[in-house]
Amino acid sequence: MRVGVLTGGGDCPGLNAVIRAVVRRGIGEYSFDLVGFRDGWRGPLEGLTTPLGLPEVENVLTRGGTILGSSRTNPYAVDGGVDAIRSTFADLGVDALVAIGGEDTLGVATKLTADGVPVVGVPKTIDNDLSSTDFTFGFDTAVNIATEAVDRLHTTADSHHRALVVEVMGRHAGWIALHTGLAGGAAVTLIPEQPFDVDEVCGHVRSAAGRGVGPIVVVSEGAVPREGGDMTLTSGEKDAFGHVRLGGVGERLAEEVEQRTGLETRAIVLGHVQRGGTPTAFDRWLATRLGLEAVKAVHEGDFGVMTALRGTDVVRVPLAEATGELKLVSDAEYAEAAAFFG
Repeated sequence: MRVGVLTGGGDCPGLNAVIRAVVRRGIGEYSFDLVGFRDGWRGPLEGLTTPLGLPEVENVLTRGGTILGSSRTNPYAVDGGVDAIRSTFADLGVDALVAIGGEDTLGVATKLTADGVPVVGVPKTIDNDLSSTDFTFGFDTAVNIATEAVDRLHTTADSHHRALVVEVMGRHAGWIALHTGLAGGAAVTLIPEQPFDVDEVCGHVRSAAGRGVGPIVVVSEGAVPREGGDMTLTSGEKDAFGHVRLGGVGERLAEEVEQRTGLETRAIVLGHVQRGGTPTAFDRWLATRLGLEAVKAVHEGDFGVMTALRGTDVVRVPLAEATGELKLVSDAEYAEAAAFFG
C-alpha cells in the first residue's frame, strides 16, 4: 500500500514528530510505501513530492516546522482541484492520504472524504481550537514560549513602573491567551470570546500598579472591545480560505491604556515566535501518539476520521464532527482567570 503524507496551514512544533511516527509504524509494522507531498495541498494538486522513508525521519523528532513544507492552498478554490488530486494519486499509485493540519486543512480533508478520496486526519494547531480533541500538539509549546516571554517582561515592567500589553495568537479562540495569562500572572487577559471594556482593563492596570507591580495585559489578536468599534487592524487581504490577516490590537490597546491611566505603556507582539523552535516534551508525546494512530487507521481502512486526544487516550472521531465548529473558551474557564485580574 502506498500512503501520502502532507502538512497544511501554519507551521507548528510537533509536525515532524507526527511524520516520523507515520513513517516508522507505516514501514516497520505495515510495510507501507510512504511518499511526502510538499507544501500542503499544493503537493497533490501539482504532483510535488519528496521521498519519505526511514532516513528522512531519523533526526526530526526535536525539529520545529515541517520537513514537508506547508502552504494555505485550498484545492476547492482551484478549478478542477479535486480532479487534479485524484489524477496525482492515480499517477503515483497513492492509495490513501494522511493529512496533518488545522481547521482549514482538515476541512478540505472532510470534503475530499465525501468525494471518495481516502483520507485520515491528524489535528494540528497552536490555537487548540479544534473540536473533538482535548488538546492539539503545538499548543503546549506556544503557551510555554508566550509564558516565558511574560515572565521575562515582568522584570522590565516592574523595574520601569510601566504597563506592557502582550499580543498573542488567537483569531477566534483565546486558549493561548487564557493559559498564558493565568500561568504568567497577567493583570488581565483578553480573549475573542469575551468582548472587553477598556475602562475595566484600565481599572485592573491601575490596581496592579497601585501595588507596585508593573501590569501586564495579555490579549489575543482577535479580541474586540465591548463598547463597539474595532481595535484590530487588517491588511484587507484574504488567504485561500477567506481569512483576513489580523494584527494591531496590542498597539491600539496600549495607546488607550496609556492615555486613560497616564501610565507609560508599551506593546509587544509575540507573533510567529510562538510557532517556532523545538516542541515541548508534551507536544512530542502527543504528536507521536496521534501519528501512530493515524497510520493504524489507514492500515485498517478506517478513512474519514481524525485522531484525537480524550483524557489520556488517543481515539478516532469523524472528520466532519471534528471540523464542524470551533472549540472556544467557556465562561467558566474565563472566570477562573478573572479571579486573578487586577
